[in-house]
Amino acid sequence: MINPEEKINALGLILPAPKPAVANYLPFTQAGNLVMISGQGPVTASGDAIKGRLGETIEIEDGQRAAQLAALNIIAQVKVALDGDWARFGSCVRLCGFVNSTPDFTHQPAIINGASDLMVEVFGDAGRHSRSAVGVASLPMGWAVEIDAIFEVH
Repeated sequence: MINPEEKINALGLILPAPKPAVANYLPFTQAGNLVMISGQGPVTASGDAIKGRLGETIEIEDGQRAAQLAALNIIAQVKVALDGDWARFGSCVRLCGFVNSTPDFTHQPAIINGASDLMVEVFGDAGRHSRSAVGVASLPMGWAVEIDAIFEVH
């Protein structure tokens, strides 16, 4: 497998530094060969975030970009969980995406595709996963999306 960081760079993206927990939880935990990544938001490497509600202040393309940013933050946490040893990476098992959206907005799956597509672009077939895409009334810090994940590791 190509080094995921090289693939991210080739896509013209930046892997951000992993974000610390902002409350009483861990950014990730490991149980056996599964690593669970806590919810990650659409925060750039410089610390800016995509905020707003789909169907109100955010367009679908911006929502997809928000999901891609959340996925980059997930990958940053996976790197820490693996101590930087990508040879231990197994696969992306599951994503659960929460979309800050109005009650009549029904395109949550299209938004979370921003994260799903990135996982496949970066990890190939090992990036294919099961997932949920759920609309919610609000998210922490006004984020447009929040995504958590489960990975298999060796």
